[in-house]
Amino acid sequence: MIKKWSFYASLILIIGYLSSGFKPFELQNHNWFQSTDEELAYQFPSKKQKDYVNLNIPFTGKFFIGFKEALAFKESQGKYFKINSLGYMGKYQFGLETLKTVGIHDSLAFLRSPKLQEKAFVALLSKNKWELRDEIEKFSGKVVSGVKITESGILAAAHLGGAGSVKRFLNSNGKKKCKDDYGTSVKSYMHDFGGYETSGIVADNDAKAK
Repeated sequence: MIKKWSFYASLILIIGYLSSGFKPFELQNHNWFQSTDEELAYQFPSKKQKDYVNLNIPFTGKFFIGFKEALAFKESQGKYFKINSLGYMGKYQFGLETLKTVGIHDSLAFLRSPKLQEKAFVALLSKNKWELRDEIEKFSGKVVSGVKITESGILAAAHLGGAGSVKRFLNSNGKKKCKDDYGTSVKSYMHDFGGYETSGIVADNDAKAK
């Protein structure tokens, strides 16, 4: 009997000792995550570049996706099915003639397809980059009419007013104030959309939305 009780007593001591070693890890308070009893709040991703100083979190605001979404918001608030008062359509506000230049002849199918709209946008960027390749090389990094010229700014301005308007503005050293039908200027687009990453766009005069 004594041996039996000794066995159980030893077993209880061993289990107690082992259990004491399994303590829960202390919860860490991460600065990038905040929670309250009422809601969960994330500080990142932030829209402010200064918030990323000394953090190993990439700031993507100037990547191509930032460029196209910023331009889309300016054009249509990012709405794929929007048609404005002048008949321009979709997320990036294409006109019928511009659609034809990228191989799209069915405007209704275009308006119904977000995927086709994204392809059309890239195709038009490629065509404009080819058309404006000399201006991109000549003026990038220079200041024209108070605006620092960049490739993305040139491409955005061409989306607004066409490659011809961009050429007139740049080659006149900003003296020719080119605007669209709503009064938005090529200069403002060069300023607002300058400095984005568009090097991945291939210059191609025959680009089509496939």
